[in-house]
Amino acid sequence: MNNDPRDTLAGSSMSRLQITAVAITIALNALDGFDVLSISFASPGIAGEWGIDPAALGIVLSMELIGMSIGSVLLGGVADRVGRRSTMLGCLVLMAVGMFMATTSRGIVDLSCWRIVTGLGIGGMLAATAAVAAEFSNRKRRDLCVSLMAIGYPIGAVVGGSIAAQLLGQYGWRSVFYFGAAVTAAFIPIVFFFVPESVHWLARKQPEGALERINRTLSRMGHAAIGALPKLSSDARRRSVSDILAPGLLGTTVIVAAAYFFHIMTFYFVLKWVPKIVADMGFTASSAAGVLVWANVGGAVGGAVLGILTQRFNVKALTIGAMLLSTVLVAVFGRSPEDLARLSMLCAFAGFFTNGAIVGMYAIFAKAFPTHVRATGTGVSIGVGRGGSVLGPIIAGFLFDGGVGLPTVALAMGFGSMLAAGVLMLLKLEPTGPEAEAAQEGWTSHPERAPASRASTMM
Repeated sequence: MNNDPRDTLAGSSMSRLQITAVAITIALNALDGFDVLSISFASPGIAGEWGIDPAALGIVLSMELIGMSIGSVLLGGVADRVGRRSTMLGCLVLMAVGMFMATTSRGIVDLSCWRIVTGLGIGGMLAATAAVAAEFSNRKRRDLCVSLMAIGYPIGAVVGGSIAAQLLGQYGWRSVFYFGAAVTAAFIPIVFFFVPESVHWLARKQPEGALERINRTLSRMGHAAIGALPKLSSDARRRSVSDILAPGLLGTTVIVAAAYFFHIMTFYFVLKWVPKIVADMGFTASSAAGVLVWANVGGAVGGAVLGILTQRFNVKALTIGAMLLSTVLVAVFGRSPEDLARLSMLCAFAGFFTNGAIVGMYAIFAKAFPTHVRATGTGVSIGVGRGGSVLGPIIAGFLFDGGVGLPTVALAMGFGSMLAAGVLMLLKLEPTGPEAEAAQEGWTSHPERAPASRASTMM
């Protein structure tokens, strides 16, 4: 009797190949963090060379966010149709081309176009890597692996910012994009050789040659080969990426997308406005940038801590708690005295909880959406959420322009995380365990009748 390879991977210890694949997703998310902020690092040099005004520069700064929204929605669906690995490789090509071609720009129009191209790749990569981290992990470590993947983003922002500062000190703004293009291109062979196609995706889609590809991957992981592909039930064969809008998943899609949207408004208020707020208090631009670095350091630590806590506590409860504490910390930041050390400490704690909640949301995406729509659902949620990343800083800007003081603005923007927590309370996640997982994914195996790494019947 054949084993279902998905059940084998879910119930077994993680192999070196699986750990390597998850580590690569962390590095890719760090690369995304650098690529997104590269335009921010380069913006002073761009403005000085081209003599453009702040309004025009603001348009350029927003272009990759637009590209990310589109890429998350469209390329997330591609990852569910053609495969995780192929999508990741294609996104790396888009990102490398966009970063390199930005160095050839001579005005805001062509630079904006190349930033959209880069954003398309980043958006698709975010959706694909979330699926890969979930599907290359076992059942016990799934929340932790997805959480660790998500903390790559602030790590990339911190490390990339330090490298960018060195490059800008010796070379022009184009050096930031040359560096980003080179590192992005270097990841293409790494993904090609060390990240095989997801066994979950192959077992679900069953393209030509799927059995041989699954067995090669199982062999690299130290598992026995299977004799035949899992049989797909008639219900499983009817499933498609459009199921995220079908009655069974529509409520889940709306809830997780709305929660991500509201929380990321608060998150991007911190990222976009903290340097300006600190500078307006009379501190130097470098000191203001240092406060933002502390926010990213806190974010990386918060994501790691939340990931570890998911091994013992419910990820939904942890995420809601982090969102509520985000509201408190952002509001407290707005009432902080003009003391650089205290501002840095508060931003670190605010980053700890705001990014911790984002990490929790990625883990929830992996649990809420089954294999056949995992990348699509994640991509749609991220794409919708990017609307919050644009809207949050804009709302704060209008409030400041209208004469509203920092304490009130911070309280109002922190309220986004509270709204997200309220929405997330409505989400009902499927219970965990082999039988529940099989039901969600459409398997017909009954792993409770066999050892953890075996299934008693096949789909």
